[in-house]
Amino acid sequence: MAELVVAVDGPAGSGKSSVSRQAARELGFGYLDTGAGYRAFALHRSNNHEQTLEQLISGFDYLISCDPGNELVMLEGKDVTETIRTARVSALVSEVARIQDVRRLQFADARERIAACPKPGIVVEGRDITTVVAPDAAIKVLLTASEAVRLERRGLDGQEPSENILSRDRSDGQVADFITPGAGVTVLDTTEMTFEGSVAALVKMIREVS
Repeated sequence: MAELVVAVDGPAGSGKSSVSRQAARELGFGYLDTGAGYRAFALHRSNNHEQTLEQLISGFDYLISCDPGNELVMLEGKDVTETIRTARVSALVSEVARIQDVRRLQFADARERIAACPKPGIVVEGRDITTVVAPDAAIKVLLTASEAVRLERRGLDGQEPSENILSRDRSDGQVADFITPGAGVTVLDTTEMTFEGSVAALVKMIREVS
């Protein structure tokens, strides 16, 4: 298991994925995008809509690389790295993320991947990370930015429409509190920061502990 776990929560468009991935690269740490698991399950459900929830969960054949330099997501032996980022899948994610059995599946999966990481540390990002997945992490961060900046960043990188981002935040906010920092959580507000500055701030935070 990685000796140092860095837990990063934050809303959509805050930059938590790209910043966490780059920070992990610079530190030689592993990296886990937990949101990819929910996206993969949404695609799995869409591909097997005739199955019951129990069947979907038991048949969820999912793999993800924890190497920050190798973004790879596999579903049933097929590379779905790009597919899970499409607008179609994005529109389905919030619905599955509200299902408690799916959330429990994803929490368990994330913990197993953290435990299996061979690197000296791992940066784990998503929602419910600081509170449920890794509440004992050495470093717990709420990475956020203003709504206007988050929407602008998503527009620049060509990802989902702004109305989808806000809708997903509202929906996910019903089952996960990713806006209010809990005990021991440091807020990293990147509103006024460049991407490079945001990465440097997170790396500095981690190095001060490690």
